[in-house]
Amino acid sequence: MTDAMDFKDGLLTAIPNLRAFAISLCGTADKADDLVQETLVRAWDKQASFQPGTNLRAWLFTILRNEFYSQMRKRGREVSDADGALTVAMATHPEQAGKLDMQDFQAALAELPDDQREAIILIGATGLSYEEAAEICDCAVGTVKSRVSRARKRLSELLGVSDSSDYGPDGVSTHVMNRPLVGNAA
Repeated sequence: MTDAMDFKDGLLTAIPNLRAFAISLCGTADKADDLVQETLVRAWDKQASFQPGTNLRAWLFTILRNEFYSQMRKRGREVSDADGALTVAMATHPEQAGKLDMQDFQAALAELPDDQREAIILIGATGLSYEEAAEICDCAVGTVKSRVSRARKRLSELLGVSDSSDYGPDGVSTHVMNRPLVGNAA
């Protein structure tokens, strides 16, 4: 086998044996045919590295086997998501707006009087009860409730929040996150 024609003839002669071996590895004819095709493409591409006088069939079987194991390793890292359910579950809202909102909130929080900031943090951020916060602040429960109420009102003013629709993801982000994937519209 010294020229391209002999090499081509050797490839064509080996196809039935390559296919049988591929079926034994893959288990299905369609996957085996794809594997044989990939093997032949790789062999043709690398024909310059084949040493004439050596066993062409053994060389082709080695290419096929290596390609099979490469595909198996690749598949082990892939996740099947034909219906797009995993993609939808992994989708998240963009973080930029949330980071900007947090910066705005921190700036507004810093503008509150110390007693109101302390009360709102104890109740809102740490999750303490009014009674626990009153004990920490060494004041009456009603005083803590009043401070928290004034802090909430002032934060709403500073942030321009009038109701729950004024914070969280904007309408465009919400629409994009809630739309069905192409082909999955019900």
